[in-house]
Amino acid sequence: MSGEPLALDLVNTTFVHGGLRGVLVDALTTPAELDLWLEEHAEAFPRESARRASTPSTASHLEHFRRLREALRELSRACVARQPYEGRAVAVVNRAARLAVSWPEIGDGTAGGTGGAAEDGLVVRWAEPDPRLVLLGAVAASGVELLAGPGRHDVRACAAPGCVLYFTRTHRRREWCTPACGNRVRVARHHRQRRP
Repeated sequence: MSGEPLALDLVNTTFVHGGLRGVLVDALTTPAELDLWLEEHAEAFPRESARRASTPSTASHLEHFRRLREALRELSRACVARQPYEGRAVAVVNRAARLAVSWPEIGDGTAGGTGGAAEDGLVVRWAEPDPRLVLLGAVAASGVELLAGPGRHDVRACAAPGCVLYFTRTHRRREWCTPACGNRVRVARHHRQRRP
């Protein structure tokens, strides 16, 4: 499932495959799977940071993303339950969000002959030199905006038995992460009603 805010898309990389009696799947077990996830979500990242991340992820990058995922999952769970956020999870997210710090600078080629700035006139610099960790920071910043901002009231856990996914409610009657979960619940309800 994708299409949720970036932080929830990361949280949802652990899911149950096969419904209520299914198995828990982790879609981020190797650096290559992390690279695939980052590539699939490239449009959600600041353009300059995604372009800089051209080298493959390492085991260390994977561990950072998995740690952030667990912290965001814990905060999402607390958000849905309307409980206070746990300090350790908050610290992980806040520490990662600092990696996204950037600022604009005037580049070397700023003398434009046509009255405007040259193409490389505006340069974005990051406090973190590792482009993969900048992307981690962008995911964490997405989590901060979602879970500490007004959008936190729309964060939901899927109501389907056995589902572990989170989503933002886009309609007041939305209860499930996907139509497939909703169909599974309706079919189960139908079978229970038809039993003698």
